[in-house]
Amino acid sequence: MTLDEYQRQAAQTDVFAHDGVTPRITDAAYVDKLLGLVGESGEVAEKYKKILRNNDGAISEHDRIEITKELGDVMWHIALIARYLDTSLEDVAQANLAKIKDRTARDTIRSSGDER
Repeated sequence: MTLDEYQRQAAQTDVFAHDGVTPRITDAAYVDKLLGLVGESGEVAEKYKKILRNNDGAISEHDRIEITKELGDVMWHIALIARYLDTSLEDVAQANLAKIKDRTARDTIRSSGDER
């Protein structure tokens, strides 16, 4: 499955589907996805916290499966936010890799700030 195919299939499960009409940034559709992304990202962090606290950092197979599920939820929210922005998930991934490769080439990968 490609990232774009994932994005198309994820969109079919969006309860805020607008029949091709892009929602405004203040619409419940956007707010739902943004809050969902924050919440699901927090759940990923929470899983890691508990692994550090309870298992001295050792990740079990169960932990790996549970974190993978949460990462899927993060991905779903990202896919729909990108769709609302009329951006393909493939384009998001390619742009991100280009940015990271550029920072690596310029040895600014460990710096801080958006424009480094």
